[in-house]
Amino acid sequence: MVQKFLRSLGLSEKETLVYLAGLELGTQPISIIAKKLGLQRTTLYNIVDSLAKKGLGYKAEKWGMTVFSIASPENLMAYLEREKKEYTKSIEKKQEDLQDFLPALLSLETHHCSKPKIRFYEGEKGVREAYEGTLQSSEPIRAYANVETMHEGLPNFFPEYYQRRRDSGVSIRAILPDNPTGLERAKEDKNEARMTRLVDHTKYSFSPEMNVYDNKVLFASWKEKMVVVIESEEIADLQKKMFDLLWEKLPLN
Repeated sequence: MVQKFLRSLGLSEKETLVYLAGLELGTQPISIIAKKLGLQRTTLYNIVDSLAKKGLGYKAEKWGMTVFSIASPENLMAYLEREKKEYTKSIEKKQEDLQDFLPALLSLETHHCSKPKIRFYEGEKGVREAYEGTLQSSEPIRAYANVETMHEGLPNFFPEYYQRRRDSGVSIRAILPDNPTGLERAKEDKNEARMTRLVDHTKYSFSPEMNVYDNKVLFASWKEKMVVVIESEEIADLQKKMFDLLWEKLPLN
């Protein structure tokens, strides 16, 4: 258990063995530690140097030979702090480099923008991830949605999502079957930044949901726990026009 924990802190397998042996033996000649662990002294010297660089041990000349001792385990906290700073510096450097390369990467994306992009999301985690993307919409979402199948397909997600969508400043126009769940949700339109128009659920009930926003069309299958997002200005524009045409024909609630 202790070995596994030390490995999780970033120590190698052999560093871990030497570290634990050092705690057990105290200050000892390199030859004694090597014999206990069955390691060659040349190998052990490399490991000792590595642990010393990490601030986890000390190497010194004593009794006419090289001895090694482990620093207090409290030094592990300082070691992690140094690792954290180094990691942060590394990420910041990568961010700076990305700023330099971003124009070139974006130019490649623009070069291929005439081809629609299609993304697939599977399982509850994937579906949640897809819906997080709708919170970035720059315009009101247009949606065909069956609230009943949505809430069954992803329990305990949507009521909280509706609030976060509202708080993100993203409103929605939704066409819903007038089943009991849909009627109940429509009562919350003002609180959830939504406008609803209802259709007869006995004629126009459906399971999947479709959201249209910006240049994207999202299809969610609640039976198959799958979402497909198509990113295409042309396809999104057609779906918006079709939605608006139907929206104008439906009566106000």
